[in-house]
Amino acid sequence: MKRTIMALIASLCVAGFLGLAGCTQMPTEKQGISDMRPQISFQAPDERVRNARVTIDGLDMGVVGNYIEGTSALRILPGTHLITVDLGGQVILHEKFYVGDGVSRSFVAK
Repeated sequence: MKRTIMALIASLCVAGFLGLAGCTQMPTEKQGISDMRPQISFQAPDERVRNARVTIDGLDMGVVGNYIEGTSALRILPGTHLITVDLGGQVILHEKFYVGDGVSRSFVAK
């Protein structure tokens, strides 16, 4: 009889612990990746300048109008780069610059 009571108490304890474990929520972890690549954008006060071609390190990146400051930006790798902005065969910006992680740089294209 003593064994039966001990077994009953043990069963109730196990059931109680299992019941409590079922009521708890496992901790969750949300992971995200921050894009810390540097970014560049342009200030283009003249509407015609927005059609100028942007070249970074010899690679055509599109037109200035795609990267207007406050609207969108071009993400690039950290390091030293050469930027050229060409408007109909005329170079309006030619500059060597350095950017590090998390840096936002704005160029004036005029």
